[in-house]
Amino acid sequence: MTKKQKRERKKILIAGGIFVLLALIEHLGVLPAVFDNRLLKLLCYLIPYLVVGRDVVKGAVHGVLSANPFDEAFLMTLATFGAFAVGEDTEAVAVMLFYSVGELFQDVAVGKSRKSIKALMEIAPEYANLLLEDGSTKTVDPSELKIGDTIVIKAGEKVPVDGIVTDGTSMIDTKAITGESVPRSVRKDEAIISGCINGEGLLRVRVEKAYEDSTVAKILDMVENASEKKSRTENFITRFARYYTPVVVIGALILAVVPPIVTGTGFMMWIQRACTFLVISCPCALVLSVPLSFFGGIGAASRQGVLVKGSNYLEALGEMETLVSDKTGTLTKGEFRVTSILPASGEKTGEKAEQSAANKDALLETAAYAESFSDHPIALSILEAYGRKPDTAKVTDTMNVSGQGIIAQVDGHTVLAGNDKLMQENKIAFTETDQAGTVVYIAEDGTYRGCIVISDVIKDEAKQAIAALKAAGVKRTVMLTGDRKEAADAVGKELGMDLVCSELLPADKVGKVEALQQEMSGHGKLAFVGDGINDAPVLARADIGIAMGSMGSDAAIEAADVVIMDDDLMRIPGVIRVARKTLRIARENIVFALGVKLVVLALGALGLANMWAAVFADVGVSVICILNSMRMLRAK
Repeated sequence: MTKKQKRERKKILIAGGIFVLLALIEHLGVLPAVFDNRLLKLLCYLIPYLVVGRDVVKGAVHGVLSANPFDEAFLMTLATFGAFAVGEDTEAVAVMLFYSVGELFQDVAVGKSRKSIKALMEIAPEYANLLLEDGSTKTVDPSELKIGDTIVIKAGEKVPVDGIVTDGTSMIDTKAITGESVPRSVRKDEAIISGCINGEGLLRVRVEKAYEDSTVAKILDMVENASEKKSRTENFITRFARYYTPVVVIGALILAVVPPIVTGTGFMMWIQRACTFLVISCPCALVLSVPLSFFGGIGAASRQGVLVKGSNYLEALGEMETLVSDKTGTLTKGEFRVTSILPASGEKTGEKAEQSAANKDALLETAAYAESFSDHPIALSILEAYGRKPDTAKVTDTMNVSGQGIIAQVDGHTVLAGNDKLMQENKIAFTETDQAGTVVYIAEDGTYRGCIVISDVIKDEAKQAIAALKAAGVKRTVMLTGDRKEAADAVGKELGMDLVCSELLPADKVGKVEALQQEMSGHGKLAFVGDGINDAPVLARADIGIAMGSMGSDAAIEAADVVIMDDDLMRIPGVIRVARKTLRIARENIVFALGVKLVVLALGALGLANMWAAVFADVGVSVICILNSMRMLRAK
């Protein structure tokens, strides 16, 4: 508890003790001279009332003076003053006492929910150790660092900005950023992101981004601005309370004046009913519990390493029915590897395993020599599979044929390595393969030698993530890619995607997303997951844009509504479950609170509900709704 909360608790305990003592004295008839006197009795009960309710009354007066009277403080003050006016002193004090208990409970609940975000806010580094030219270090504010500076990060210190390790190895704690509890190692030439904690060893890091552009600064900005983007449910509650409170005050006034005039009965009974009506009508259960649900949901997502930029996006995630994903770097690792080596001799019947392996090795060696001077990802993957550095002295001439491949002179032989067009242009008879991936056909001195198939590696968790998405209630999964149809279809089939759209340009992806949204006709939401700079337009166009934060481009992260900090696809079904639970809890609170209030309001108007029932309809319902919302604080 904070100091303020402890003071409130102390006031409630003092007022409660005095109230119980006065009630016992009155009930036992110990001081009849005092409690039989209306004025003295009122003065006695005003003592605990003012101890616990002074701030509420002051708030009501302030609201009236500022021309904004219709709030909870005004309703409570008006109702309790009315109760005093009709002689219901114990009920008046009890209402204010229980209302204060409810307010304290709400304040504590909000404080607990904020702790889930506060831990994230503490990732901001306080200083950086700038390495000077003479080898000494100077402590500076992270915002003073410039790109190209070298900083020193000691064991236990926070990484102040994004950079590249230039010296040292260490284990870093990324839990605050990615939600991953297992530390990961970093070594020379590897990237390191701000907000992590250096676990051991000394690191020298070259600054790659200014502080305001670093991961930690962007995270803090997202978290601080998340509360400004309210969901439709929260906006509904705000608008509802704005009109609801004046309506019930007018209704209570009518209930206090019209029936006694029409029926000729006494005013006191109807004033008492009007006061009960006012207490029942307090909308605090809705005004607090619904935002608390979304606040808890955003906190639960952040603990999983997923940043949701606002309640509106969390609500949209809860209503998502279609998930569209980019392929390279999102569903796959973006790492090209040789997956098949197919010599022209084939795997002939009766061919010995040793001969087959020798043919494959010879084909791979020929391709590696032809590609030895290329820095294309396809060439690099062939060289990686070869595993040795080719003797480039054997390669006397190379020629890149745009859009087709390479023609090289290797040890006196003319070697062609490229796609089917290269073979066709040089009139080489070859056998096409139907294997999925990028195919490099190899020919030597006009004779087809075989082909090598290179594929992007599917992420280990991708298939499991797609299955988990469907289990979480996502009705359709779609993959968009610029790859050729055969390769894309193979990946889509392996992952279990419902629809695969291939050979698309970045602009085509935007059009495809728009077409899918039109097919949905407003039923459910569409989310797009991507990581590259070319994904930024699609992320912005989708109902919910989800970016991979660790490997994703700055443009993609900026355009996205949700950021997955460690690129783990399994975070997506997790955050969807959190979003749907948040929506379910918020709607439960709305239905329960309005249902109870409408029933008790009707009973109060008919004189069948007393002030104690009103206390339950206000404070009791608020506490129940808040307890329900607090389930989100422990969501996993």
